[in-house]
Amino acid sequence: MNPLTFSRRSFLVMPFALAACKKGWSVLELTGLTMGTSYSIAAIDHSNKIEKADLQKAVDASLAQVNAQMSNWDASSEISRFNAAGATDHFAVSPEVAQVMSAAHEINAATEGRFDVTVGPLIDLWGFGAGKTRSDMPSEAEIAQALACCGQSQSVAVGNGALQKMRPEAEVYLSAIGKGFGIDQVARTLASFGITDYMVEVGGDLYTAGKNPDGQPWHIGIETPEAFNRGVQQVVAVSDMGMATSGDYRNFFDFEGKRYSHIIDATTGRPVTHNTASVTVMAENTMLADAWATALLVMGRERGLEIANQRDMAALFIDRSGKAGDKGFEITASDRFTALQA
Repeated sequence: MNPLTFSRRSFLVMPFALAACKKGWSVLELTGLTMGTSYSIAAIDHSNKIEKADLQKAVDASLAQVNAQMSNWDASSEISRFNAAGATDHFAVSPEVAQVMSAAHEINAATEGRFDVTVGPLIDLWGFGAGKTRSDMPSEAEIAQALACCGQSQSVAVGNGALQKMRPEAEVYLSAIGKGFGIDQVARTLASFGITDYMVEVGGDLYTAGKNPDGQPWHIGIETPEAFNRGVQQVVAVSDMGMATSGDYRNFFDFEGKRYSHIIDATTGRPVTHNTASVTVMAENTMLADAWATALLVMGRERGLEIANQRDMAALFIDRSGKAGDKGFEITASDRFTALQA
């Protein structure tokens, strides 16, 4: 999974006082590396009987399994083996990969093709793939050639526990949805230990359950979408939900006075040009939050907000001001996002 995508940090966990824990509680704090980035976990052990080493081992095992299924950097992973297969035969996959691909197909259809897990050739062309950089524009012919390799609905089918290529050269990249799924798997692992209050964060996306050690909802600060500023734009309360932010301000290049970000519209083959700098989504799980944050950012605030409200989705759009000389930001929340923060 692409570390350039997974290393984003677009939130800040607001501090809490560990001393506020009632007698008999303990807070287990776990950290580690996964998916080309880092993870952090804060879990409240109300029984005070959970061995931290056992929990760490279980968490690492769940993350290792997701990598073995969905990593494009592990040649032996399920998705890598599917990509390497040049045939159009049915390719059996695990229930987890089938679940993620089914969700990706639903979101692809709902976003008129703008969320696309076959967009890898375009990401590489524009210099945002691993080990790839560029500081100029690709040619029209190059864009057309890369576009011909993309198109999720025309390239890959999923059903009956298998994937099938409709184009032998098709490849799948799950960096915009797989990390969220990995977070959900860790959350299930914590729940299997009887933990009801926790926060799991991987590379800027997260899932929270219950309350923080102060007995309050987990408070998360959404970053100001500026490349060299770690300021907080807005603080939100998150409980029993997944949350993800996608932004265009960490990975980009400038050419002839114009910025080109890694957020590629699969329907045009080009980086997006609208003023939306970041989108935060809260959903029932982090897999959906992860994918929809990317999808809505590709679409931009105007169309993205329509989709979010139609689907009763909690989304927060941060746009660069369109006024000349104004370096400020404009914030727009969907109806569901506003209701959750009321």
